[in-house]
Amino acid sequence: MTGRAVIKFFVSLKTSLWLLCLVIVVLLAGALIMPGEKAFLSVHSMPLLDWMRGQPVKSTWWLWASMALLFVLAANTLLCSIDSIVRKRKVTQWMLLISPQIVHIGFLFMLIAHLSSAAGGFKTFAVAAEGTPLEMPDNSVLQIKGIAMSFDSYGYLSDWSVDVEYWDNGQVMKQDRLMPNKPVFHKGVGVYVKDLRAFPNKMVLLEVSREPGAIWALVGGILFMTGTIAFLVLKMKREDA
Repeated sequence: MTGRAVIKFFVSLKTSLWLLCLVIVVLLAGALIMPGEKAFLSVHSMPLLDWMRGQPVKSTWWLWASMALLFVLAANTLLCSIDSIVRKRKVTQWMLLISPQIVHIGFLFMLIAHLSSAAGGFKTFAVAAEGTPLEMPDNSVLQIKGIAMSFDSYGYLSDWSVDVEYWDNGQVMKQDRLMPNKPVFHKGVGVYVKDLRAFPNKMVLLEVSREPGAIWALVGGILFMTGTIAFLVLKMKREDA
């Protein structure tokens, strides 16, 4: 295949459509494979790429295939955007031209977010009582200092809080409090309360996770939404003119 043919392949809308169809087919295959494979019970216990490397290919081939297709789709999206800007650089309504490309950039940021979380993400759950120490991914220790719960006159939980301390090398590095809709973060690792139990002993179910792709996903979502709204508004104004 010549260089011109390769470029034509990557800047083609047909290529985008075929890639999207292949991604859907591969993910549908994965949806059928996952329920029958016990290996997927531990998929959230470590970064996705590390987990995939330790599993048999017969269970994870669809994940590798979908990642490869998404890489090609990302290249196709980027080159299509560049080609569109080059071809239409003399248009007078520059914002109308650039808004679809903003949507494409948002999509690429979302892919980067998933890739970074797959490479360096972490998630685990732990049941803890007052005084329980939990080792964190950075080798510091999270200790549950206190669990407070309030109940209304009908016996329903009305409020709660969990006081925690971060220890490192035998010293308290940080004190914090988990409350409803208020997780705590330390060195990029978030701690979330998923459930509480008051009787017979106060216990709390915690989720400890790290999502390095969160900021990329936020930026991608904002760009995707901004580009979509701008494109629709400009198209409606153009039609009304």
